[in-house]
Amino acid sequence: MDSEKVYGMDFAKVYQLLVDKAVRKGRTREEVDEVTKWLTGYSQQQLDEMNGKQVSYGAFFQNAPQMNEKRVLIKGVVCGVRVENVEEPLMQEIRRLDKLVDELAKGKAMDKILRE
Repeated sequence: MDSEKVYGMDFAKVYQLLVDKAVRKGRTREEVDEVTKWLTGYSQQQLDEMNGKQVSYGAFFQNAPQMNEKRVLIKGVVCGVRVENVEEPLMQEIRRLDKLVDELAKGKAMDKILRE
């Protein structure tokens, strides 16, 4: 799937897929919200508002209030792609969230996921 298609996808739909993945593995929506807020700087209220609006996935990341400085510590492979090697900055941020949710789904402890 090309980048522009991913950027144009509806945030609420993609986010629900991430939540569903985590829930299937015994995690919660609140935990997905927590890693998303950690990565992007959105508050819970802002995140809830984004889920109720027509916002593209690309715009969600482009308008993030404060991307976490520790996000550069997110490394590894998700969906066959090494996160730290993604050259396009916006796609790299998207892959970072994918990786955080993947770690959550695999049962990793929250303090390890948040690089504390």
